[in-house]
Formats: sequence, C-alpha cells, structure tokens
Amino acid sequence: MNDTVVLKRGTELELDIQSLAYGGMGVAKIDNFVIFVKNAIPGQKVFAYVYKKRKGYAEASVKEVLKESEYAEKVHCNHYYICSKLQSLSYDQQIIEKANQVEDTFRRLGGFLKFSLDNTVIAKQIFNYRNKMEFTFSPHRWVLDSEPEGVDRSFALGLHMTGRYDKILDIHSCHIQPKIGDRILSIARDVCLKNPQLRPYDPKTHIGFLRFLMIRYGFNTPDLMVNIVTSYNDMNKLSPLTDRLLEEVPEITSMVNNVNTRKADVAFGEYETLLYGNPYIHEKLGDLTYEISANSFFQTNTLQGEVLYKEVEKLIDFKGDEIVYDLYCGTGTIGLFLAQNAKEVYGFEVIRSALEDAEKNADFNNIENVQFLKANLDTYFKSGQLPKKIPRPDVVIVDPPRAGMHPDMTQYLPKLKAKKIVYVSCNPTTQARDAKILHDKGYKINKAVMVDMFPHTPHIENIVLFSK
Repeated sequence: MNDTVVLKRGTELELDIQSLAYGGMGVAKIDNFVIFVKNAIPGQKVFAYVYKKRKGYAEASVKEVLKESEYAEKVHCNHYYICSKLQSLSYDQQIIEKANQVEDTFRRLGGFLKFSLDNTVIAKQIFNYRNKMEFTFSPHRWVLDSEPEGVDRSFALGLHMTGRYDKILDIHSCHIQPKIGDRILSIARDVCLKNPQLRPYDPKTHIGFLRFLMIRYGFNTPDLMVNIVTSYNDMNKLSPLTDRLLEEVPEITSMVNNVNTRKADVAFGEYETLLYGNPYIHEKLGDLTYEISANSFFQTNTLQGEVLYKEVEKLIDFKGDEIVYDLYCGTGTIGLFLAQNAKEVYGFEVIRSALEDAEKNADFNNIENVQFLKANLDTYFKSGQLPKKIPRPDVVIVDPPRAGMHPDMTQYLPKLKAKKIVYVSCNPTTQARDAKILHDKGYKINKAVMVDMFPHTPHIENIVLFSK
C-alpha cells in the first residue's frame, strides 16, 4: 500500500466497491490493498468505517451509501444482510459475481491460469425455495436498530446473529422458505409467550426447555414436517405447542420431538418421539421418491437439487456399463439418482444412520444395482487395496463436506484409476486446492459447471469433471 494512504482501525473513508468476495462482502481497493466491506455491493460508492486491519487486508462497514449501484435491488425484508446477505443485489449480477469468484479461486489458489466455467445454471425459483429451515429458541434476543424501544429481549425464535452463538434475531417472516413456515413461526411464538412453562433453552446456563424448531417441506409432494427439539422429555409441557400447531396447520403430515440433553448446540436429538403422522416426509427428485427423516441429509433446495444431479449426469455421459463410486454418499441421493443409468453404484459413507436411510430409499424405489458401505474415507482407500468382490470404478463422484477431502484421500484417489472423477463442492476454495493435487496426479479439468443452489446467499455449488 502506498505510504500516502494511512489505514488503521477507526479510519473512515470513501470507497468504490468493485466486486463481491466469496462469503458476500464487497471488495474495494486502495493502491491494490484490499478492503472487504460488509453489506456493500458492486457499483456502490460508500463512506465506510474500518473496524479490522490485518497485514494483507482490512475489513470495514458501511456508514453511508454515497452513490447507489446500478445493480441494486429492492429488498424483501429488513434483516436480509444477516442471513441471505445478497438480496440487495440483482439476481443476474449475483450469478456474475459468483461465477467470477469460482474462476478467480481456481486461477489464484489452484494455479489453473486459464480456468473458466463452461456453464452457469441459474435457479428458476429465487424465493421460497428452501425445503428445510432450522430456527432457534432463545432467551437472548438481538434487537435491530430499526425495532422500537422497549422490545422484550427475553424471548426470540429465529436465526443466529452472524458470529454470535448466544444472540438470536427474532424472525417473523423468511423469504427463502415456503410461506407456510411464517404461519408456523407465528403460532409457535404466540403459544410460547402465553405459556411460561415453554421456556427457551439458554446455552450459557443450560437451563430451559425449547431448543429448536425445524421445518421440512415437500416441494414435489404435499408433506410437511415439524420437528421440535427440546432439552429433555416432557410431553405434557410440550402439548400446548403441539396441539395448537396441529389444530391450526392441518397441512402438517409429520410431527416429532427430538430430545437433546447435551450441551452441544445442535438440532440433532439423542432420541426421537413421534407425535403425529409419520416419522418422515417423502420428496421426489426425477422419477425417484426419497424418505426423509428429521435428521436425514437431503439437498436443501429440491428444485435445484434435481438440476444439479442432471448436470452431473450430463458430465458423466453414461454409456450404461459404468461402475460408479459415490464417495461421501450421505443418504445416497445422488448415487440412487445416477443408478438408473449406470451398471453398478457403490456408495461410501461413515455415518451409519445415513447409510440406513440410503438402503431404505434404494428398497423403496426398487433399485437393486446399488450397494452402500460404511467407510471412513480419510483412511478407507489408503492401502490402495479394494475390498474383495468390488470392481474398480470407471467413474468416481466426490461430494465432500465444506472442508474438502482429507489430504490423504486426495492423494490416493487417483490410485482407483477411474477414467472420470466428478467433484461436487459447496466450497470452491477447498475444491480448487484438491483440484491442484488431482491435476498433479494426472487428472486434467475437462469441464466445470456452477449451479446456483441458494439465490440471495453467498453459497456456491460447483461441479468439476476430471478425466485422464
């Protein structure tokens, strides 16, 4: 940075926002020194306050928008910048910025200097698309500056404030979930405020009853699940809430109570009680029907999930005789979807409950050319030896967690000698890192397709086809 520019914590200055960084912050530069600006979008000129200064970058927040961007969009809610983040940016520009982020990441971090996406697939439905929402009950409500004085801070039902495990923003409407979810939220809040025994759980003191309200929606089916997570089992205490929801929301087809007595702040119970209907909902992707329980993993955007899997299918270009390995297969959604075109599919997953769901869904859809195996992929293939009776793969599907593949997995993946590797990722940073290793092991990038799974959020889903 030029010596004439003095930049430190507390500095206030005018900035031109040039682009969008991975994660959703605006990017400005002063003499090639990068400043990430919270809640800013490309094309804006802003007056900003620097709240963090590091050796290679700074972070700032907007105090005033001096000139609005040509890409600015009218927002639907007053808290978009906390959860959806990009709602103020036109959808067309969101796609451009996300595509630029993927390409920049592969060029800069992966060393693929000529990398470019072959296609970007937009979402047709950009609001009310999420099929699962998880709301938190809390006695520590975060109050926005725009809210009136005197707001009761002792109860909230909503979403975590960014970077705060202990503060919850009270949510009355969410524009990325189906509208019926707002009605469920309203009823739950009203019941809890009228019944003092329905006390929200406090993660600081570990006192309280209600922890989470999770809703799963069927998009291609009429199913609707409400999962209430509590800190202990007490059906009598819970009944005012469950009775009212079932009475006023007849669309509910499943209601369960997960009990989490642990301190861990997760909506995953140690055991589950069925309160109404079935312990699962059904959802359809293509010709397949999936059974989804409260704690099952399933693509969070049903409509785009099907689009994503069809893009994977196109990249593989099945001939019908392929042996496919589905690594990190979870509940087997992608493997089952592809099995219709492959000779055999083998899914590998470490979580037993996920494998049980996968096997159940294979049986439900009468799919017989799929086999699921319990495997810790950090070590499973390390010896280079495959289990007996399992043929070597022609195609490997990799869909790891955000952290990407374990370094050992990336190193010995080429030893499987598959002709094609299809890497699906929700984190282009770790995908680019792993891609470099695969490239050094003899696999070249053949095609890359970005599928926008989560409009108005910074999240990115990217597919890369590697071939020998």
